[in-house]
Amino acid sequence: MERYKVFGMSCAACQSRVEKAVSQVKGVTGCAVSLLTKSMNVEGTASAESVMRAVAKAGYKAELEGKASASSAVQAEDGFGSETKKLKMRLIASVAFLVALMYVTMGHNMLSWPVPPFFEHNHVGLALVQSILSAAVMIVNRKFFSSGFRSLFAGAPNMDTLVAMGSGVSFAWSIWVFLKMGAMIASGFGNAELAASYHNELYFESAAMIPALITVGKLLEAISKGRTTNALKALAKLQPETANVLRDGAEVSVRISELAVGDTFVVRPGEKIPADGIVLDGSGAVDESSMTGESVPSDKTIGDKVSAATIDLSGCLKCRAERVGEDTSMSRIVRMVADASATKAPIARLADRISAVFVPSVLLLSLIVFGGWMISGAQVSQAVSRAICVLVISCPCALGLATPVAIMVGSGLGARNGILVKTAQALESIGKTKVAVFDKTGTITQGKPQMTDIAVATGISEMQLLEAAYSLECKSSHPLAKAVAAECERRGAVAVEVEDFAEIAGCGVKGAINGIETIAGNRKYIGAIASLSDELSECADELTCQGKTLMVFSQYGKCIGIIGLADSVKPTSEAAIESFRRLGIRTVMLTGDNASAANRIGELCGVDGVVSEVMPDEKAAVVRGFQSCGIVAMTGDGINDAPALASADVGLAIGAGTDIAIDSADIVLVGSSIEDAAAAVRLGRGTLRNIKENLFWAFSYNALCIPLAAGLFGLNMNPMLAAAAMSLSSVSVCLNALRLNRLKIRNASHDRPKRFDSRERNGFEKVLSEIASMRAAGKTKGGTGNMVVLKVGGMMCSHCEKTVKDALEALDFVEEAVADHKSGTVSLRTSGEFDEQAVVKIINGKGYEYGGKCEGV
Repeated sequence: MERYKVFGMSCAACQSRVEKAVSQVKGVTGCAVSLLTKSMNVEGTASAESVMRAVAKAGYKAELEGKASASSAVQAEDGFGSETKKLKMRLIASVAFLVALMYVTMGHNMLSWPVPPFFEHNHVGLALVQSILSAAVMIVNRKFFSSGFRSLFAGAPNMDTLVAMGSGVSFAWSIWVFLKMGAMIASGFGNAELAASYHNELYFESAAMIPALITVGKLLEAISKGRTTNALKALAKLQPETANVLRDGAEVSVRISELAVGDTFVVRPGEKIPADGIVLDGSGAVDESSMTGESVPSDKTIGDKVSAATIDLSGCLKCRAERVGEDTSMSRIVRMVADASATKAPIARLADRISAVFVPSVLLLSLIVFGGWMISGAQVSQAVSRAICVLVISCPCALGLATPVAIMVGSGLGARNGILVKTAQALESIGKTKVAVFDKTGTITQGKPQMTDIAVATGISEMQLLEAAYSLECKSSHPLAKAVAAECERRGAVAVEVEDFAEIAGCGVKGAINGIETIAGNRKYIGAIASLSDELSECADELTCQGKTLMVFSQYGKCIGIIGLADSVKPTSEAAIESFRRLGIRTVMLTGDNASAANRIGELCGVDGVVSEVMPDEKAAVVRGFQSCGIVAMTGDGINDAPALASADVGLAIGAGTDIAIDSADIVLVGSSIEDAAAAVRLGRGTLRNIKENLFWAFSYNALCIPLAAGLFGLNMNPMLAAAAMSLSSVSVCLNALRLNRLKIRNASHDRPKRFDSRERNGFEKVLSEIASMRAAGKTKGGTGNMVVLKVGGMMCSHCEKTVKDALEALDFVEEAVADHKSGTVSLRTSGEFDEQAVVKIINGKGYEYGGKCEGV
């Protein structure tokens, strides 16, 4: 995705025109234009030159920013500050001329304030002064006229066109009346009293007041929009400017831009951590509230990870930098928030369609109003005034800002609370969620299982089993494998060399130890390839009844031992599941564990449904199965969850999880509690409610004010009043969006308990039953084959996904391929031996880049 800065947009009509022009460029698969940030995100293979050429042809200008970075995002938001300064200068100059103009038009004519003797009873002279002062204000605000008429002549009228025509028609009509006054007096056939009566038909003050009041509105709007990005700017400014680095044994202070991966840096109490890294020496408490939203400090010691922009509260830490600059977690957060503001929520589509035809419709309507009043016998000045009011009071900006300002404020609020929303659609979808699906390990549970039991077959010692287990499991990154390896090491086991090591996704691992093929896996998998003695089978049954996870080992087709493990539920999981119930959302837990262990965890945390013994490639199918109940949100933290996260309507990745899971997700939870998922739902609902309020106001304003301006209800509106109303309409939308900052997304006390009606309950239970039946019959997508997750670069859209999927499924050993361009991964379910060379040839031959296997699957 490439990011562009767009210049010259002033309203929703401009945004719609730019979006339409770029979407028609060959190679563009997606385009989102933000009126709020004056930016554009473009997906596809189209060249930057062709995109910028299309924007220029539409009457605007675009510059390539490249991939969004934290610094460019902040610079973009700082544009509000420079815009505010320019508008202030314009307003000051406008007010200076307006004061003089209003003195002449109202102070002298209506209140008899004194003027120089030359102008006493000199109506032509007074009109001349008014025209000069009015022209001065119009020149100060010439941007409205240059932009408005340029857009009109390009066939794409915008808000500036309405302002320019309203002010321009007022000025032109006043000049015409002024000339009539002069001609009447000069001819000698008219009298001074009749010429003076024409003075009441002058609209010079309206011609000046319209652009001046719109400038007031634009200034207030810019200030309000600037406040909507305060959260983003505050996040970006958390990054320290310098770092204390060890170079040649000495500690030196360097600029943050000079810090490199691998550098050793030192952080003392009160200082900000300059990069993502790992603690090499020391211990202390770190304030991570800027990342997670949690106020309780996190204790750090040797081996723990630290994040950039967090604060060391106590203890001196010596750390090794692993991610610096734009690659740090904080920079990624800033980019996500900035990118989210440039995306669109589905709810905004109606406003976009209306905005595309709004201004031309208003121009036509103003002509109809003028003609209608003329036909009815009204004076020309009255018809002109009402036509001008229709032009000026119409406000497409309120429509265009209704969604993006709410998205910007909502995204910033989420970021302050450790909830990173990637797209506006995700923010809308999470608020409409009906079913929440959770992975078990590391999401609902701590993800830190402990080895609790060990049983061996006759003729096998515990140490023999421990050494075999240690040798295999130390090569795997699965949480269960890590737990077993750590306990084996603690008990003094020694790992030996393993040949032909391989991981069997969702089943276990295998390898040759001293030439003997040794397999470690779950009971179901080992039971299909090896025999268990009655004693071990009875032990396995007992451990299963206790809700423990089993790791079974086999050699020569026989079981040699069993290791039992148990994982504890996170302290916050039960309360979080209850929050989802109060929010009216059904909850489901997915796990590859046996049914007894899964049901035990399910009962402890209170989920509505449990789907156990799920293969990694089956998770996506299970998620799709629940979509018949409504919008499904999937929360997970591992590579195995990536396909399911991509298949869900909205995927949430626990921040402590893998990069692949985070890339596949639509929302990233920086913390490790699913309470954040409930907070994300509240955030989505609050933002959606705010968008609806903004759209209701924008539609209601135009629906009510345009007829009033046309005089349908007998109201004779002044063009100046119409300009003031137009200015305040956009400001009102921005101020309403700022109310979102008061939303308490972590406070569950305001959740309204909801009872599920029988139709919803029966529908959910029916789907749950159908999924269980299909899995029992082996009809779900997925099967007993192995799963391999590959990194594939160059996929940009759904067409790329289909190309890669079709090509790989043509290989004999590939049963199914699921490609996801968002995460840059392809999940393969294979039968038989995996032929990597054939896969490389297929992927590279289609023009994509093979990046190897994802570790840890």
